[in-house]
Amino acid sequence: MKILVINGPNLNMLGIREPAIYGNQNYKTLVEMIEEKAKALGVSVSVYQSNHEGCLVDEIQKAYGDADGIVINPAAYTHTSVAIPDALKAVGIPTVEVHISDINQREEFRRHSFTSPACKLTIAGHGFDGYLEAMEYLVNNYSPEK
Repeated sequence: MKILVINGPNLNMLGIREPAIYGNQNYKTLVEMIEEKAKALGVSVSVYQSNHEGCLVDEIQKAYGDADGIVINPAAYTHTSVAIPDALKAVGIPTVEVHISDINQREEFRRHSFTSPACKLTIAGHGFDGYLEAMEYLVNNYSPEK
């Protein structure tokens, strides 16, 4: 199974950006955790991050016919982008939306996700572990070997 992990704007600033909300661990640590989990699950993983909406859409489109599952943290684009969920719907790859913080307990504008309807599951507020849970969910429910 091949899983693509996509991270949106400002996630490259983890450990620096609002540590009271996002924690003190940096982006490199997140990527290492994802890669270790992939190894433990026996799957291949690629991790992508961009601050640009179109680049995120391009990466989703490139996954068509290649990835078996997507884990996406669209970050701020969760609440503003129609293009990202449209791309997810177009490729039809099982996708899990992840948020490090609990967006439902934050500012009102963060409580609506344009991305969620295009996803099989949303995991919010579990920190970095949410990514690992998302990968397990995809393997357990959408692995081509099952």
